[in-house]
Amino acid sequence: MLRGRSLSVASLSGLPVWEAERLPVEDLLLFEVSWEVTNKVGGIYTVIQTKAKTTADEWGENYFLIGPYFEHNMKTQVERCEPVNDAVKRAMDAMNKHGCQVYFGRWLIEGSPYVVLFDISSSAWNLDRWKGDFWEACSVGIPHHDREANDMLIFGSLTAWFLKEVTDHADGKHVIAQFHEWQAGTGLVLSRARKLPIATIFTTHATLLGRYLCAANIDFYNQLDKFNIDKEAGERQIYHRYCMERASVHCAHVFSTVSGITAIEAEHMLKRKPDVVTPNGLNVKKFSAVHEFQNLHVMYKARIQDFVRGHFYGHLDFDLEKTLFLFIAGRYEFSNKGADIFLESLSRLNFLLRMHKSNVTVVVFFIMPAKTNNFNVETLKGQAVRKQLWDTAHAMKEKFGKKLYDGLLRGEIPDMNSILDRDDITIMKRAIFSTQRQSLPPVTTHNMIDDSTDPILSTIRRIGLFNNRADRVKVILHPEFLSSTSPLLPMDYEEFVRGCHLGVFPSYYEPWGYTPAECTVMGIPSVTTNLSGFGCFMQEHVADPTAYGIYIVDRRFRSPDDSCNQLTQFLYGFCKQSRRQRIIQRNRTERLSDLLDWRYLGRYYQHARHLSLSRAFPDKFHLEPTSPPTTDGFKYPRPPSVPPSPSGSQTSSPQSSDVEDDRDEDEDERYNEEEEAERDRLNIKSPFFLNHIPKGKKKLHGAYKN
Repeated sequence: MLRGRSLSVASLSGLPVWEAERLPVEDLLLFEVSWEVTNKVGGIYTVIQTKAKTTADEWGENYFLIGPYFEHNMKTQVERCEPVNDAVKRAMDAMNKHGCQVYFGRWLIEGSPYVVLFDISSSAWNLDRWKGDFWEACSVGIPHHDREANDMLIFGSLTAWFLKEVTDHADGKHVIAQFHEWQAGTGLVLSRARKLPIATIFTTHATLLGRYLCAANIDFYNQLDKFNIDKEAGERQIYHRYCMERASVHCAHVFSTVSGITAIEAEHMLKRKPDVVTPNGLNVKKFSAVHEFQNLHVMYKARIQDFVRGHFYGHLDFDLEKTLFLFIAGRYEFSNKGADIFLESLSRLNFLLRMHKSNVTVVVFFIMPAKTNNFNVETLKGQAVRKQLWDTAHAMKEKFGKKLYDGLLRGEIPDMNSILDRDDITIMKRAIFSTQRQSLPPVTTHNMIDDSTDPILSTIRRIGLFNNRADRVKVILHPEFLSSTSPLLPMDYEEFVRGCHLGVFPSYYEPWGYTPAECTVMGIPSVTTNLSGFGCFMQEHVADPTAYGIYIVDRRFRSPDDSCNQLTQFLYGFCKQSRRQRIIQRNRTERLSDLLDWRYLGRYYQHARHLSLSRAFPDKFHLEPTSPPTTDGFKYPRPPSVPPSPSGSQTSSPQSSDVEDDRDEDEDERYNEEEEAERDRLNIKSPFFLNHIPKGKKKLHGAYKN
């Protein structure tokens, strides 16, 4: 019997959480089912991939992931092997005998978890029969023209078949199955319809209808209780998918979401209140040298500067040492990801910086994949010109250095006018002439297929950010994922993030938000919103998020124009920080990474498994709640030192952004990094997920002063 304490995690959603004793994993089998196992489609891939090590360390040989088989993924990511577990082996043998192709191996990621992969195409001949089974199970029909939904039904039917074979040969072990998103949900519905003896968990990372509604620029969160759900799903021709998702939610023993804001959404969209909130974490790796991440920032920033030198050749009239690199990255969802409000705020930021005659320049990268047909010729030319100038400068340096060295050996101070001859001057003049260009630096690095209708480019045309010399804000659209093999910007995404100064993700619809979380782990400040799970999570656990480099834009209780103004002020305040203040802020940001470590957040998944077992097998597993503790809720304290917020301790003009003045001497006295870091380390040792915020002290999402 499992015993635990009933605790309130008001910092997430106000839903009860138990701290139970360690599960007897040797008597259990855990299966996680997702379409994104070894198959990168979206954020769920990151969730499963990063969580695998923590889960595998806890469950060992009794943990398995179930996903679809794709030949390329199998060859590059999976090491095939034979299953050690007898129940899994016999289940695979039984399915293979009936013509299904089931593959087994170890996924080559941290933790090396076992994976079971089903070849969908080999079982497609069963589709009509399985459609009938699904109709009998939940009265949901799937149209023949929706190929994706048909594939999900095949995948779910194979999953349910496999779980039945496993439970038939489990030899007394109890089975827990966790299903991620509607794509895997049909397996859950069929398993429950067939009354398989398994404990089930359904986790939604974003509601299907919620994503569609938000993309339509609807005031979604303030109208949640007013939507006619069936009508909205029908008009968007996703009614059958919505029914698949809703059936999965209501069939599960435990329903979980990834954030408090998504829990509110799910209660209205899917008509069930989540039992558990399971925040998304990351595998956090600490450097042995405390400030190594700062060194990486400097190194990768230099590589971004090289790209900027080439991209803006002929117009490089700004100081790269006083240039800040901002970026937004993710799926190309113009409104959902906040690209619309970001571009508008950049226009206003440009006006402020020009009005104050700032010497700070802001270069903004949009890393959002779109349809292209090739690299932009002008962009490629820019990098070629930069390399040519670099080679010319090095050749001149070698020649100059040799003559200078020879003169010094003779005891003479060389005549500077004689060191460079006429040919050298000619070569340098030709190099200078090669940097002249008649056009402005391009806004995009690729040739866009839908150039005239592209939302980002259309907005850039409207607000007039064309990379003019007078503009203090420069924009670069890179409509392709970053790669170290690119001839333009040869950097992986992690390297690029480390080289930037600020990630900006003002999303309207972001159930969790891995991009700002990844920035945090790498010690890079970021902008998020109170409509993202990450933003709400940080708002609850950090007393002054801004001081720790987490800027939270209110997009729920403000008008779009007010939210845009708030974002503009955040960006303007960031531009006004001195170099030292940015370093202090990055140190604090990196310390928040402990909050996002799966070693902490994995406990929420542990609780969901406890709860599912107690509901599926009440006679054998039981949780006995007791009264919650009376300790205060966990929060990183507001730092006493400068800068508590970027704009509060600075001059009204950003001109002195990199100049150390007398004020910094006071900061030296007020800022003691070792003391702050030690206090934060002590705070994180107190397990925040076991704390309780008394009634009356809990804040509503977005209800805060800036």
